[in-house]
Amino acid sequence: MSPNDTKAESSGYQRVVLKNASPHHYLKVRLLLEDETCRVSSVELKSFIITCLKGLHGEVGAALDVGVLKYEEETLTALLRVQSRGLVKLWSSLTLQGSYQNQACAFRVLQVSHQRNLC
Repeated sequence: MSPNDTKAESSGYQRVVLKNASPHHYLKVRLLLEDETCRVSSVELKSFIITCLKGLHGEVGAALDVGVLKYEEETLTALLRVQSRGLVKLWSSLTLQGSYQNQACAFRVLQVSHQRNLC
């Protein structure tokens, strides 16, 4: 096999490296609760997010700087900001959470971006 043959058989995988990557990632999430009439304030949501992080990743997870930039209490939808290095920890702790105040719940990640302009 010649070196030119290996170029023709590329796997289709492409690695993209961003220069000047953003230090933060933004997530648009929605909290789904079993009791749809239940309301959660922005302070309660932030506390719940920290509890989720601590439950899965311990004190290291709870120490992540997560900001609730925008919150709609009617739809339980929030725009979160996290340092890029903590994105996987935040995402995993939210999606693996199954209960809130003794009722079933789920976080749905609607959008993720390195820019703040999520819809």
